[in-house]
Amino acid sequence: MTNSLKIYNTLTRQKETFVPIQEGRVGLYVCGPTVYNDVHMGNCRTFLSFDVIYRYLIHLGYKVRYVRNITDAGHLTDDGDEGEDKISKKARIDQLEPMEIVHKYTMGFRDVMKQFNVLTPNIEPTATGHIVEQIEMTKQILQNGYAYEANGTIYCDVDKLNQLYDYGQLSGRKLDDLYTNTRELDGQSDKRGAFDFALWKKANPEHLQQWQSPWGMGFPGWHLECSAMSRKYLGERFDIHGGGMDLVPIHHTNEIAQSMACCKTTPANYWMHTNMLTVNGTKMSKSLNNAFLPHELFAGSHPLLEQAYSPMTVRFFFLQAHYSSTIDFSNEALQAAEKGYKRLMNAHKSLLQLTHSGNQTAGNNTEDKAVLQLLDECYERMNDDFNTPQTIAVLFELSSKINAYHNKQANLNDLSKDTFDRLITVFTSFITNVLGLLDETTTADNGITEGLMQLVLQMRTDARNRKDWLTSDIIRDRLNDLKITVKDGKDGTTWGVD
Repeated sequence: MTNSLKIYNTLTRQKETFVPIQEGRVGLYVCGPTVYNDVHMGNCRTFLSFDVIYRYLIHLGYKVRYVRNITDAGHLTDDGDEGEDKISKKARIDQLEPMEIVHKYTMGFRDVMKQFNVLTPNIEPTATGHIVEQIEMTKQILQNGYAYEANGTIYCDVDKLNQLYDYGQLSGRKLDDLYTNTRELDGQSDKRGAFDFALWKKANPEHLQQWQSPWGMGFPGWHLECSAMSRKYLGERFDIHGGGMDLVPIHHTNEIAQSMACCKTTPANYWMHTNMLTVNGTKMSKSLNNAFLPHELFAGSHPLLEQAYSPMTVRFFFLQAHYSSTIDFSNEALQAAEKGYKRLMNAHKSLLQLTHSGNQTAGNNTEDKAVLQLLDECYERMNDDFNTPQTIAVLFELSSKINAYHNKQANLNDLSKDTFDRLITVFTSFITNVLGLLDETTTADNGITEGLMQLVLQMRTDARNRKDWLTSDIIRDRLNDLKITVKDGKDGTTWGVD
């Protein structure tokens, strides 16, 4: 465990040293997908970012309870209190039951997460599976005097709640300023205040998803589900709450409001938010025809894509930017990420092929100090608000050293055995366990490629032993045509992908 991890907290707008509520344990809640359509790349970035955060917390030795919900009811089309439920609307259009829509897109979401090597959370609760908890939380807020009923709908009283705490703290906006810049909207006569929001909505007879409640047939508000489920599985106050930055002004602001109204406490100590995606400098949007789905990236089937990009290439591309910064999709950037990913994987393979025969005990020589300093820097960069791009930069510095040892440009035995062992442990752990990168050149085909390459290289070695230089050169040249580089060294022949 380390006490040097710092996290940027949206709530306080500064980096803070991470101190868990319970020593050695972390409660982490991330807002999951609304399963009415295919998961888009913006969602993927958020879940991938928190996958790395989850992985690193585990790597540091924390016991993490990671909860990521599935929204399968209550999320209205305008992200507020008006419009139709997104899942019910999709079910009506496709002439299916809402749960058919939910099942289809939940399975699709999980499949995409698996392709990106995103770890499954500890708990993945659904809104429809926690109706009782949401009704009970609404009853408690009513009892505490921070909600009211209007024609079967229960609204949270934001004006009254703002006397208890600063409602706009997370978004950085004062309620008075919001009122000044907001015109009164038609159709909101049931609300006492313009920013009051529904905890429980009265359902029209034709609404496809509705449940019995003390206030009649209805369905929960979108914001309420996360408050009820995080409270059930992580307690009234837990460590980290995450999601995309688009959730800050409404959804997460109202989650805090609900927890304050029910429990008199904010739900999480640290609020973390991922930033948005752009495409060639322009906001990703369906209307601009520049929004592509994961399967289009993997197949290269979108008109804006020059080629297909593998899941690990895309994962590496995301990790090259800090989770809180904007990241821009372009063919040039993705192709550069592809090269960088392969460089890292090839360095890792080269490291595992090295054999050390030097001194056991760590020494004070220059090479030992240089390698140990870089290994420590991997932790320093990740401890600085999970800074994956700077961590990758350090791993590339280590890759250069590994390649020098592998190509005999530097003497591996200048390192002590202790330092060499730590190099293997840390380098491997950061690539596979922390960054979550799989080696697609060897894992996708269960080692078939590696086996075939060893067969081809043995055939080439046999030809060289017979001094059949023509056959040897033909094999090498054909492999080069496939962008496979063959290197002959004192310890035998190795191969890699350019």
